[in-house]
Amino acid sequence: MSLSNTIYFDNVSKVQLIALKSDFEKYINAALASSTRSSYQSDLAHFISWGGTIPSTPEIISQYLAVHADLLAPATLSRRVVSINRAHTSQNLPSPTKSDLVKATLRGIKRTVSTKQRQVEPILKNNLCDMVAGLEGVKGCRDKALLLIGFSGAFRRSELVSLQHSDIEFVEHGLVVHLRKSKTDQLGEGRKIGIPYARGAVCPVLALKEWLKLSEISEGALFRPVTRHGRIENINLSTQAVAIIVKERAKAIGLDASKFSGHSLRAGLVTSAAQAGVSSWKIRQQTGHKSDAMLNRYIRDARLFIDNAAGLIF
Repeated sequence: MSLSNTIYFDNVSKVQLIALKSDFEKYINAALASSTRSSYQSDLAHFISWGGTIPSTPEIISQYLAVHADLLAPATLSRRVVSINRAHTSQNLPSPTKSDLVKATLRGIKRTVSTKQRQVEPILKNNLCDMVAGLEGVKGCRDKALLLIGFSGAFRRSELVSLQHSDIEFVEHGLVVHLRKSKTDQLGEGRKIGIPYARGAVCPVLALKEWLKLSEISEGALFRPVTRHGRIENINLSTQAVAIIVKERAKAIGLDASKFSGHSLRAGLVTSAAQAGVSSWKIRQQTGHKSDAMLNRYIRDARLFIDNAAGLIF
C-alpha cells in the first residue's frame, strides 16, 4: 500500500468508523450478545485502520488476509472475515467475503501456516480438589465456591460472573441455577442447570452456601471482587478475574498456569464426565451444547486410554 494511500486511509478511518459504528449497531444491537458485538467492532476497527472499507471488495479483503497471514492465527482471520461479512449483510450490502477469491485465500493460509488453534488444558476433578483445598478467608471462600460452581455447572466465565442471587434455588437434591442467557442462547430463553450435593468431601453446593453465609449476599451479584483487606465490593466480578483465579490456583498446586484459563473449568467438566463414561447427551444437558460436534475434541482426548488398543494387547 502506497504512502499516499496510507495517509488517505488515516484521514478517513476515524470518520468511517464513526459512521460504521452508528449503522452497524443499529442493525445488530438487539440480535447479538454484548461480547459478540464487541468482538465484531474490534475486528472491523482493525480492518478499517489497515485500510479496508465498508463496503469492500474481494481483492481488498484477500490482500488484508495475505498481509496478516504471518501475524494472526487462521482462526482470528476467519473471525475477521465473519465480522466483515456481518458489516455488509447488516446493511443489506452484498458481501464480498462469499467470493471464491476470499475463500481460496483463507483456505490457502490455513494450509500454509498450519497453526494449531490454542486449546487450554482442562481442570480435571482431582486437580480441582487440590486447587480448593486449604482455601481460607473471605477471598478463599469466594474462590472455592466460584471454582466448584464454575466446574460443576460447566459455565463459561461470562455466565459465571453474570449470576445473580435471584438465579439460584436450593432444593432437596442440591442447587438449581436459572441461566437467563448465554452465548448459544441469543434469544434469552434461558435454561435450568442442576448441581447436586457431592458424595465426597468437596461439595459445590455447600461451598456456595458457605460463601453466601460469610458474605451475607442476599441479592445482586453472586460473585464479587474482594479487596486485599477482605472487603466485598458491590459489583459483579469481571471475566478476567475468573481467569486470574484459575491461573493462581493452578500455579499453587504446581501446574503450568499458562496452560489454563477461565474456560478450563468448563472444559474440565466435559473431560472429567467423558472419562467417567457419562453419555454425550447428559454432558450436553449440563453444558448447553446443541450437538456433539463441539464436545468431540474433549471427549476424544478424555477417552484416549479407555479400551486403548495397545493397552489391551500389552
